Amino acid sequence: MPGAQPDPPLLSNAELATIFHAIGDMLEVKGELVFKTVAYHRAADAIAHEPVELARSYREGNPPRIAGVGQAISDKLAELSRTGRLAFYDRLAAEVPAGLLDLLRVPGVGPKTVRILHESLGIDSLDELRGAAQAGRIRTVKGLSEKSEASILAAITALETRAERMLMGSAETIMERLVAGLSDVPGVTRLEPAGSYRRRRETIGDLDLLAETTDAGALVSRFTGLPGVERVLGAGEHKAAILLSGGPQVDLMIMPPGEAGTYLIHFTGSKDHNIRLRGIARNRGWSLSEKGYLRLAEDAEPAIGGPLELRTFATEQEAYAFLDLPFIEPELREDRGEIEAAQAGTLPALIRLADLRGDLHSHSDWSDGVHSIEQMAEAARARGHAYQVLTDHTRSLAIAHGLTPDRVRVQRAVVAELNARFELEEADGRAPAATPDEGFRLLHGCELEIRSDATLDFEDDLLAQYDVVVASVHVGRSQSREQLTRRVLAAIRSPHVDVIAHPAGRMVQGRDDLDLDWDVVFAEAARTGTALEMNGSDHRLDLTDQRARRAVAAGCLIALDSDAHRIEEFHHLEWAVGQARRAWIEPAAVLNTRSRAELLAWVAGKTARLAAGG
Repeated sequence: MPGAQPDPPLLSNAELATIFHAIGDMLEVKGELVFKTVAYHRAADAIAHEPVELARSYREGNPPRIAGVGQAISDKLAELSRTGRLAFYDRLAAEVPAGLLDLLRVPGVGPKTVRILHESLGIDSLDELRGAAQAGRIRTVKGLSEKSEASILAAITALETRAERMLMGSAETIMERLVAGLSDVPGVTRLEPAGSYRRRRETIGDLDLLAETTDAGALVSRFTGLPGVERVLGAGEHKAAILLSGGPQVDLMIMPPGEAGTYLIHFTGSKDHNIRLRGIARNRGWSLSEKGYLRLAEDAEPAIGGPLELRTFATEQEAYAFLDLPFIEPELREDRGEIEAAQAGTLPALIRLADLRGDLHSHSDWSDGVHSIEQMAEAARARGHAYQVLTDHTRSLAIAHGLTPDRVRVQRAVVAELNARFELEEADGRAPAATPDEGFRLLHGCELEIRSDATLDFEDDLLAQYDVVVASVHVGRSQSREQLTRRVLAAIRSPHVDVIAHPAGRMVQGRDDLDLDWDVVFAEAARTGTALEMNGSDHRLDLTDQRARRAVAAGCLIALDSDAHRIEEFHHLEWAVGQARRAWIEPAAVLNTRSRAELLAWVAGKTARLAAGG
């Protein structure tokens, strides 16, 4: 048609993702609620690794359903795809100086600090932040200090020197999309993630994927042509590597059918674990590699020129058994005593997701969550759990819309009404019980703020009315070790506090741990029977695996929780379990492997434990 304007160029998935990440960053600087900013960042991650060309799909009117992308973000995707512009993004960009977004990358510098620095000192770039810190100007800003200044300088240095690694959620999203994009290639019989992702490290660098196939050429061709590939780094008969747009390097290794055992061991790692295995093999006259066990000649070198004796195995169990070792779970393969335990027959029977009977930490839209109490309860019920603890924030955490005592009483009535309905539905067969003798119930709890002066946010008489109380530190993080430890101990010694949530208060790659006297905390938690949480949010994973292992060795009980702020985040329990497995934790050491009756009896028994001196 004469005079018609041509369609704007199609934006790539990587370009769309960049825009949505920028929206999340700008909303952070403007002080929007955390769940809104997280929603945009998660949508951006999903968009970047979607296996179809999204802009084209939206223009053609058949957009795919993208996990984690709701209607509001989908509408924005449609606008971007069709016009190449987004009014919402343009409005935010006009309000937020571009340089402020770089400041959010500095560990310990949050949106509030960015706003203060910009308004007080006019700082709107990383270079200006460094210069202000070096000149001693940051300490002149109200609320900041010389210590803040030194921390910012150290954080800038750390930011510029550390390698970028993904959080578990991003790695999982990419891996799932890779597997989905390759699983229908003719000849493929198996696809297995490996590397640090399979070992459930808290951060992931490159991704490793193993494949059994009878047609390596077809698989490599599909792999190197996936949507989102920025560059092909290599494409051979046995291995290929790609760099994803805005993402990591992915290595694909081809395994001959029926020989996966040593491939999985080799490419899962860790390096130190594999070195130990190779040493054992060599002492027995074999050389171990991904291809199998090769018989060594008398001079302890691989035989050359004659017939090779190569032993291969279909499973890891068989490959370990060749060295007279039992199967060692991937999460344990860090050379932290697992070889010795395997040889002695003392490997732990690790916790599994199916061992959990409930979750002790979740939020609703009454505080800083996204979904209603009923929606969260129904989602937990659908998982087959016997209980879910609702733990909305308490009053002093205003940024999270903490509940006042009056709102607590109203919320308690809502919980009671829901439980009455659940009981009726189970009684007349409309809903199955979680177990033959125990249906689902929503337990009323709170995430109790531990104030800077070591007092608790609610009085004892109100706390006594809760089913379960988790307590945490969010403010006053710059206090001394003595002050911070005193605050945590005050909560541990309360007869009404049952769990210390995310005890280190860290954000992975974003905020350092609280400076606590951990040996004292562990001893007192063990004495009082107060559980310490391993928080499954991939931004937290707190306690860390090594710290949790020390806690259990000190006699502490662990809670594995999702800290879900929306129904999709109940999936965080899987990451909590993964970290617990890395910590060698068995079901008996985990509070929420207990039935609801056992949990409530344990809660009721804390007063008696304190009276008895632990």
